[in-house]
Amino acid sequence: MSVLRTADPWRDTDVIDARAPRTNQAIVGVLSLVAFATGWWAILALLAAQLLIGLRFGRQYCLPCLLYFNVIQPRFGEGPIEDSRPPRFANMVGVVFLGAATAAHAAGFSAIGWGLGLIVATLALLAATTGLCVGCEMYKIGARLRGIRAGRITRVDLSDIDVARGEGELVVQFTHPLCTDCHKLERELRSSGSRVVMVDVSRRPELARKYGVALVPTAVALGPGGIVTRRIA
Repeated sequence: MSVLRTADPWRDTDVIDARAPRTNQAIVGVLSLVAFATGWWAILALLAAQLLIGLRFGRQYCLPCLLYFNVIQPRFGEGPIEDSRPPRFANMVGVVFLGAATAAHAAGFSAIGWGLGLIVATLALLAATTGLCVGCEMYKIGARLRGIRAGRITRVDLSDIDVARGEGELVVQFTHPLCTDCHKLERELRSSGSRVVMVDVSRRPELARKYGVALVPTAVALGPGGIVTRRIA
């Protein structure tokens, strides 16, 4: 069964269908609970190995990814497209915890091993069922600490976007062709009657850097002289 995709799962690795990480989290969470219930701590080692292989060699070697993109997505369609870096970092955190749990069991510290395994199960199932990914939030906090944060746009030079001020509200939207929320926002803005200028950050990265755009969609309304009158997104 074919599926209409805006992002190829094997080539467009800077983004990912948001449902794919949640499928992976559900599998990791359930199998971690199975390991605890049965006492088969080797399952934790297998989960750690599978996550590590996927991180090292790509999604083609990630079994939950293959399940989602080859079986689930063709039946239910593509979900929202998001930045792949936060869930990738969450997988790294999972490898650390599952690896530590495996080492603890191998060394005879079963209580520590099961404690770490249950932490993984709890966080993975929380992410799968609610969308609250603790590892992803850790990535975002780390990015802010490293100085990667959105700048406050107060004025846009109209020569940068090659447009005259004209009549009516002018909205500048920074976008990416694989961003689901960007397309939705553009439709909403145009249906409301706004004059919209799109800036593709994949083609104009210098403008993203100039205006401190760290996240898309970012959209601002401009007044005379390119002064920002309100931030829309």
